[in-house]
Amino acid sequence: MKIIRLTPDTTGLVDWPTLSTAKKSVVTVGVFDGMHQGHQAVIRRVVELAKRDRALSVVVMFDPRPGLVHAWAKAHDGAEPGSDAVDVEALTSVDERIRIMRGMGVDYVIVTRYTLAFAAKSYRFFLGQMVGKLGMRALVLGQDAAMGAGRAGDVKAIRTLAEGTGVFELDVVDDRGPGYVRVPAVIEPHMPQVHGEPADPLAGLTKDQLRAWSKRNNCRLNRVWSSTNVRWLLSQGRVRDANKVLGHPHAIEGVVVHGEERGRTIGFPTANLGDAISGYLPVDGVYAGWLIDMGPASDAEGADAPDAVGEDSRLAAGSPWRWPAAISIGSKPTFSEKTGLHERVVEAYAIANDWLDLYGHRVRVEFAGYLRPQIRFEGADELVAELNRNVEETKRLTA
Repeated sequence: MKIIRLTPDTTGLVDWPTLSTAKKSVVTVGVFDGMHQGHQAVIRRVVELAKRDRALSVVVMFDPRPGLVHAWAKAHDGAEPGSDAVDVEALTSVDERIRIMRGMGVDYVIVTRYTLAFAAKSYRFFLGQMVGKLGMRALVLGQDAAMGAGRAGDVKAIRTLAEGTGVFELDVVDDRGPGYVRVPAVIEPHMPQVHGEPADPLAGLTKDQLRAWSKRNNCRLNRVWSSTNVRWLLSQGRVRDANKVLGHPHAIEGVVVHGEERGRTIGFPTANLGDAISGYLPVDGVYAGWLIDMGPASDAEGADAPDAVGEDSRLAAGSPWRWPAAISIGSKPTFSEKTGLHERVVEAYAIANDWLDLYGHRVRVEFAGYLRPQIRFEGADELVAELNRNVEETKRLTA
C-alpha cells in the first residue's frame, strides 16, 4: 500500500497526483475515525470493485477531523488548529486507520489536510478533481455521506451528478448497522459506580420513559455504526458495546514513562503512559484488556505508518509482545493547557511472568471490558486484595 500526504494551498486547491496512466480507480472519501464496522463495509466494497474492474482502490482520508477544524475556528475567530493541536475526540490516530486499511488490501491512502479553504470548495468541483486527477470511475459512499461546501453533496445530489455526466458510477453501501440509537448532543463522561460492564440505561424503558430521557439529555438520533455512538459508549464505560460497533477492540497508544512507581512496592508494577496519547480515552475506571509492546519509540520516528510485518505481528493474539493487562485510567485535579480538560493518567499492569522493562517503548493498550470504578482504599492490604481480584477477572475476560 502507498501513502500520499497532501496539503491544500491557501486557496484550498490540492495538487492531486496521477496514480496511473493505465488503470482507473475506485475511490471513497471520509475521515474514517475509529474504523468501525460501517467504515469497514465501505472500504471492503472499494477493494471488491477495484479487484473486479482491475482498478486501483483509493481512500481519500481527511486529517484533522472536520469537526475539530470547524469547532476550533468557531472558538478562535476563524483561525484553524495548528499541527500541535490535540484532538481529544479522535477515536483513532491516522496511523491506526492506515494500519487497518493496509490489512484490508487498499492500494492507496491519500491523507489530505482538511482546511477551511478546502472545505469551501463545492462537491462538484471536488468530484471533478477525483475524476480528472485520480482517474475515478467509481465512487463508494455510505448512505448518510455528504461532502463539499455546506455538505450540499449528499448521496442524492451525487447520484444525480453521476447519472447526468456519465463519467463515474456511485455505489452506496448500507453502513448504518442495526438501525439508530439516541445519543446526547453533548457527551459528558460518567464513571459507572457498578462493578462489571455497565448495562444500557435505555434497556427496558417504556416509550414515555425513553422520550423523557431523550428530552432531558437533549438526544439526537445517530447510526448505531457511527463514531459518535462509539464515543458515547466509551464515555460511559460500555467498552464491550463499543467494541461490537468497532468490530475490534478499542485501543490507545503512547510511550511508557517513569511514574511514581508505587505499584512496584506492592507487587503490581505498571506501565505508565506519557501525556501524548493517541486514541480516545474511555471514562475513568479500571478495565481489562491487553498491553502490546510496539518497540522502542525512537524506532518509529519518521515512519509514515506502522510497519506491515513487525507491528502487525505484535498485535496478533499469542504474540510474545502481547500480555493480558489490568488498566487504570484516572484524572488529576489539574487541567491540561492544550485541551482544557482534566489531565488523565493511564497505567497498565501486564500479567506476565517477569518484570517488563518498557521505559521509552511505544505501547498499545486494548480494552476488553470495564471492571470497576476508581476507589479510594484505606490501606495497602485492601488495595492489594482488590488488585488481585482485578487480575483474575482480567484473565477471564481476555482468555
